[in-house]
Amino acid sequence: MTKRPSVLIVDDRPENLITLEALLEPFNLDIVRATSGAEALAHTLDYDFALVLLDVQMPGMDGYEVAELLRGNKKTKSIPIIFVTARSKAETQIFRGYESGAVDYMFKPLEPIVFNGKVRVFIELYEQKEALRRKTIEFDQKLAELEELQQQLEETNEQLLMLSTTDGLTGLYNKRRFEEIFSEEWERASRTETSLSLIMLDIDHFKLYNDSFGHHLGDDCLRSVAKALRQMELRELDRIARVGGEEFAIVLPDTDPQGAELVAERVRKVISELRIPHNEASGREIVTASFGVSSILPTRHLSSRYLAEAADEALYESKSKNRNCVTFKECMTCWEYAQD
Repeated sequence: MTKRPSVLIVDDRPENLITLEALLEPFNLDIVRATSGAEALAHTLDYDFALVLLDVQMPGMDGYEVAELLRGNKKTKSIPIIFVTARSKAETQIFRGYESGAVDYMFKPLEPIVFNGKVRVFIELYEQKEALRRKTIEFDQKLAELEELQQQLEETNEQLLMLSTTDGLTGLYNKRRFEEIFSEEWERASRTETSLSLIMLDIDHFKLYNDSFGHHLGDDCLRSVAKALRQMELRELDRIARVGGEEFAIVLPDTDPQGAELVAERVRKVISELRIPHNEASGREIVTASFGVSSILPTRHLSSRYLAEAADEALYESKSKNRNCVTFKECMTCWEYAQD
């Protein structure tokens, strides 16, 4: 519900206050009385007035002093003041009133039509100002709501992006994101004429592990391996992904064959040092992994599949060599495909 405007009427004579109240009756106002300047100033602490009707001649503090004090206060300096006086209409008195901060003068006896017209102007201005203030508050609230919704939308989009690019079990990149990264790094390496290496690794005898201990412990095993990979001190541009059930891949930009083999050997040791127990039928007491590594200097005439195929072939060789080892396969054998 909209609050009614408040008007302060100030006069030391009660009969004058009664007259003002009667003239203000057609307006829907809260009328506050004051019989002295001090009382008038005290009321401004409790009300936000739309208008002050102020008598000039009052004992103690006259209307001019009250007006000057109102103008000097940050809270009340914008309240319109109309002097209501029986004093002489001499120009010097009128000028003093305007200098004190009045916006208008009315002289007793008051003419109702003139009085109502002048008061209506200031009441309407106040109501317009209040309507604008309320609209501003509503706008600020809506803006804050929109900003909050936008933040929620951005957070949701980030979550959706993370879900679309992250493997739910291990928290590593998923196969879809790996393929994007691999393609991006291939293009970058071909532009900068730098080497690109790829490590493919499989957890050894993982099907046997699942069959022996159950899928729940199998998932725990994969999570433990993934956590160990994330905690390794690799470069920020080296990216690790889970690309299959027990298969992982590591993309190593700007890395030569020797560097790639060193990283693969570090990863192999990290997995072994987890000391995750395995079924004896696997031929080992603990969980291990086999690695295939390859490197190439990409060109725009080659496809990234040649590097991936070479790393896969190297991984197959590691598995055929009793596993838990690193095999490097020279990708130069793929150059013959460049003419395809």
